[in-house]
Amino acid sequence: MLSRRTLSSFWAVATRPVSANGLGMTTIQAQAELARIKSLFRLLPDTPGIYNEWETLVVRHRVSGKNTHDARIVAAMNVHVVTDLLTFNGDDFKRFPDIKVISPTDVK
Repeated sequence: MLSRRTLSSFWAVATRPVSANGLGMTTIQAQAELARIKSLFRLLPDTPGIYNEWETLVVRHRVSGKNTHDARIVAAMNVHVVTDLLTFNGDDFKRFPDIKVISPTDVK
């Protein structure tokens, strides 16, 4: 399962230059990969409760700056009772004890 926030985060990383820690894809390549990702996972709806959960998380865990986007992903996960997160950026989610981080390199 994935959220719309996850999809927009993917787009940002996919189209960012490799020199800036991105994947260096063109928008056409990113669009194709986005379509593939969407075909593999169920899209979670954005619900009003996600904002309230996000606010609780950023205050509780003292989240600031760009990490607030990660908290938004965790908020959607919590609202939809999803515990496992597949990400290359596991360190960004260590502050959230209820989330099990899985690296794509560990998936067989």
